[in-house]
This record gives sequence, C-alpha cells and structure tokens, in this order.
Amino acid sequence: MAETTRVSSNGTAPRGPYISVITNRTTNLLIRGAMLFGVGVFLALVLNLLQVQRNVTLFPPDVISSIFSSAWWVPPCCGTASALIGLLYPCIDRRLGEPHKLKREWSSVMRCVAVFVGINHASAKVDFANNVQLSLTLAALSVGLWWTFDRSRSGFGLGVAIALLATLATQLLVYNGVFQYTSPDFLYIRSWLPCIFFAGVITMGNIGRQLALVSAHQQT
Repeated sequence: MAETTRVSSNGTAPRGPYISVITNRTTNLLIRGAMLFGVGVFLALVLNLLQVQRNVTLFPPDVISSIFSSAWWVPPCCGTASALIGLLYPCIDRRLGEPHKLKREWSSVMRCVAVFVGINHASAKVDFANNVQLSLTLAALSVGLWWTFDRSRSGFGLGVAIALLATLATQLLVYNGVFQYTSPDFLYIRSWLPCIFFAGVITMGNIGRQLALVSAHQQT
C-alpha cells in the first residue's frame, strides 16, 4: 500500500513539532544574540568616548579609525562579549535551577544601564584624591548595582569570573602595546578596571535575562 504524505495548502509538507521547536529556538538565539551585540557595540562606542576624551585610554594614532576616536576592533569585541554574556546568564539560571525573579521588567533594566553608564562616567570625569579612593568607590557602586538589580549567586560568581578574565586579557593587550592607560597603578592598567568589567557583566546579564523572559512569554 502506497504511503501518502499530507501536504499543506501552499504545497509544502508541514514540519514536525520537534523540527519546529529546534528552528524556533535557533532563531530566538540568533535574534537575542544580534540585539545583545548591537547594545554592546553602542555602549562600547559611548563609554570609550568618555575614556578617550578624559585621556584615560590612549590608542596609537595609526589605529584610530572611527568618528568616536576608538580603535576599530573595540566595538566588535565588546559586542561579541555582550552577546555571549547575555546568552550565558539565562542558560546558567536554568542549569542551576535558580530563576532570576528580581524586578523582571524593562524599566529596571534601563535603570541598570543608566547606573552602569554613571559608574563609567565617574571613572572618567570625577576627580578623586587618589586611585585607591576611586577604586574603592567604584567597587562599592558595582556591588551596589549587583545588589539592586540582580542579587543572584550565579550572577555575582559569573560577574567576578568574567571580570577577572577580561582584566587579564586587557593586561596582555596593554603589555603588547595595542593601547595604554595613563597613570597605570595596577601593573599595566588602572586598578578600578575590574569594577567596570563587573558592572558591565551584571548589566548585560540583566538585559539577556529580560530578552529571554520576553521570548519565553511569546512562545507560550
């Protein structure tokens, strides 16, 4: 007996439920990753502009190639890191069985972004008596950002781990002469840089969680 295949009205065979789920999940990840990449690139351009204007970060003249006085590779690197962090946070939440339930709305996410930009602005614009005072202040602000908008153990652990890795990578870049910091006080960089990285990780993690929450609601 010949086997028949049902065909939809447009002439194509319908997809099975498993294929549909896989396709939707992949499309969802790509869309969220692209949005996180765009946010990371935008924040990198704006925040690096603050650092360059204040002469905190110095790039060699031959690599300055954008209207924001930033090396061309900085925004794509920050965008890629932002996408990875934003996709990793909700995945870790699911793996650990620790769903993030604190202030899950876009207004809270926007406030988190505003605080993160404020912390960066303070590192570039506000004059402190010494670097130790500046570093302690930024550390307190960064931990306060985590406590206000996150409070999860996984968020804190990932923030610390990624901040340490980013700091090490920055040390290597400065050591190899890719760029430099004025008045470095922690080997080749500024001592407050890990605080900035930590706050950035928490911010992108919150954006990624909110995007994942919206996507989950749309699929249900």
